[in-house]
Amino acid sequence: MLDQFFKLPVQISRYSEGPSGALLIEFAKYLSESGYSRSQGSRHLRAAAHLMFWVDKQDIPISDAEDGMLDQFANHLRECQCPSFTAMAPDRLMRGARAFVAYQREHHATSAIGLAPNPTDLWEQFCQWMQAQRGTSKRTLDDYRNYLRTFLDAIHTNLDQVDASYLRKFILERGQRIGISRAKATTSALRMFIRFLIAQGKCPSDLDASIPSLAYWRLSSLPRYLQPEEVERVISSPQLDTPVGKRDRAILILLSRLGLRAGDVLNLRLADIDWYAATICVRGKNKRQTQLPLTQEVGDAIVNYLQHGRPRTDSDHIFIRSLAPFRRFRDTRAISDVAKLAMRRAGINFPVWGAAHVLRHSVATSMLRQGSSLQDIAVILRHQSITSTQIYAKVDIIALGEIAQPWPEVSPC
Repeated sequence: MLDQFFKLPVQISRYSEGPSGALLIEFAKYLSESGYSRSQGSRHLRAAAHLMFWVDKQDIPISDAEDGMLDQFANHLRECQCPSFTAMAPDRLMRGARAFVAYQREHHATSAIGLAPNPTDLWEQFCQWMQAQRGTSKRTLDDYRNYLRTFLDAIHTNLDQVDASYLRKFILERGQRIGISRAKATTSALRMFIRFLIAQGKCPSDLDASIPSLAYWRLSSLPRYLQPEEVERVISSPQLDTPVGKRDRAILILLSRLGLRAGDVLNLRLADIDWYAATICVRGKNKRQTQLPLTQEVGDAIVNYLQHGRPRTDSDHIFIRSLAPFRRFRDTRAISDVAKLAMRRAGINFPVWGAAHVLRHSVATSMLRQGSSLQDIAVILRHQSITSTQIYAKVDIIALGEIAQPWPEVSPC
């Protein structure tokens, strides 16, 4: 497999016969199957070999491999004097090293760099519990870990200090340093982690009740949305003569016509579309499946991408990266970035944080202005509760004007 990326026999034997030869051969097979070019694949293999050589010399323990290894390797590259490794730009080396580490983690490989998850680790146990009990996605668990990083670093495995006062102090201090949205997300993550500890008998029961709830009025703000003509400009902004343009237009139409979430688009698979029945199966929150109508416009956009823009790959996900490795996007941020860039191309001066959700809001407000009821909107947006849909009532200015009472006249003193 290495001969697909190296021409000289001395290079092939060097990488295949070294201490990390088996790992590099497996990595080369992955690069080949993922569609990497010869030049890009050879750079990634040289970076992986350099990383493995350095790890062996440093004798890095398994416990440090997860968080600190790549940072240490980046520092090493600034003053690298490793023999037999030709000079390469540090940024290119780091890209290859990250790709190699990501491959090892994804395939749960046990190797000298120790990237296999430790089943005895408390966080790993929490992730397994959340996936089994609640079907929580890996993306959500990664977010939870970012929210709780400070908390986890503080407690390590010493749970004796975790009591009601400690939890309240942690939440209140975090609430003063970060925004309200992130603070509430941190509170939710901490509450779930404490419930896991309670279920495992590691904490007193009802300890999660001591975590304070932060004040937040969910219907106090207006949903951000685009006008219909702005939505059309966003949809028409991609260049349809390129594979990326065909893909992006299909994504934008799904967001702006069916009101899908970024996660819905990310997880769409080829088998989710029933072309004969003209339906599309969407897996929303909590793994709930919903059948939505596949309109002619949506179907044409997807077909155009599948036939003329989608790279050849074994993945059954509909939307694939345009550059190797040819697989689905890593997370929902990529879907939102498609919407964000489309807004910029359309010349829309609009805050683009959560751009994909802005298009979802635009679907709801457009339906409301055309006379649809909140119940109809709730069905299309797949809200479990009508209270999630009530926020759109505030954007119907005409209806609000009809029910608004005149301000009473005040007699002069």
